[in-house]
Amino acid sequence: MSSTVPRDPYEVLGVERDADERAIKKAFRGLARELHPDVNAHDPEAEGKFKEIAYAYEILSNADTRATYDRYGHDGLRGGGSGPDMGGFGGLGDIFEAFFGQGGMFGGGGASGPVQGRDAGIGAEITLAQAAEGTRITVTPELVQTCAHCHGNGAEPGTPIETCERCGGQGVLQAVTRSPFGQVVRNVACDVCGGDGRVAQTPCDECDGQGRVLDRVTLEVDVPAGIEDGQRIRLSGRGHAGERGGPPGDLYVQVRVTPDPRFVRDGDDLVTAVDVPAPLAALGGTVTVETLLHGEHEVEIAAGTQPATQVKLKGEGMPALRGRRTGDLRVVVNVVIPRKLSAAQRTQLEAFAATITDENLRTGESLGGKLRRLFGGH
Repeated sequence: MSSTVPRDPYEVLGVERDADERAIKKAFRGLARELHPDVNAHDPEAEGKFKEIAYAYEILSNADTRATYDRYGHDGLRGGGSGPDMGGFGGLGDIFEAFFGQGGMFGGGGASGPVQGRDAGIGAEITLAQAAEGTRITVTPELVQTCAHCHGNGAEPGTPIETCERCGGQGVLQAVTRSPFGQVVRNVACDVCGGDGRVAQTPCDECDGQGRVLDRVTLEVDVPAGIEDGQRIRLSGRGHAGERGGPPGDLYVQVRVTPDPRFVRDGDDLVTAVDVPAPLAALGGTVTVETLLHGEHEVEIAAGTQPATQVKLKGEGMPALRGRRTGDLRVVVNVVIPRKLSAAQRTQLEAFAATITDENLRTGESLGGKLRRLFGGH
């Protein structure tokens, strides 16, 4: 793949710009088999070519990255932070191994027993309120699935599967490469049967003889109350399909809790701020505070309340993910000094200011105590 300016992914895969998902998958599979480094050991550029088609497929196989590329090109993928993830779980590396077998398409050893499928991952967004109450969401990951048409054996129903003539049913071939220390002989999976030792005489129409297909599935996921931003939910057995009758992997759903402009989460507590006019803070009174789940709540402001004072509303925070405890809502009092005064207000405040003495201002706090209160204990 070009080191500075990547080529157009449509050009790399040889598909039209209006190609559908099936056409893109088919083009990628064909090129992947043709350009894999293990069958092009003579070509020093084989690895680069293979990475180029992998990168192109990663862009075009995802609806979001494809739309971004169509609109902004490669600069849009880099600038928006939404470029393909070539190394994350559930990404192309996992799909290669899941679709073509362990070690890639042609790597690894020969025929073996059942192989468990790879794990996969997908992200999902919920609101803070949904995190507090628990919710059910729908996710649509792209997963390798056992082909329903051939039931995973790679052959058209009713057609024979025979021993591979190229490897004699062993599933492996010997490859000889030169190194500074002489010739190196290693076993590689047969390029005809892919390491299975058997070949379908009439490959399945739906999966091109692979026995598995890459498909987008729809799943319902229960999100527990109290979940935090970035935590993952494991769905056992809902990942990529296994090989040769092996069990599927797991699917991990990474939950993103979108920020709520009204609250900040601190463990199981929620923190909010309420603006209190300076006269009300001095005289005392009540203010209305919005809670996350139970609407508005009246809060008592004691006479002489100072800036950054916290008032706690018990049980109005987040439920603990494990256990029965529910956090609190900590209301930070923001004493607001009026910025604009009318002539009458100014006259009244000047008269009031003339009556203030040191006794009115004395708090008994140390400097450290004042700073801790003003800066929230930090």
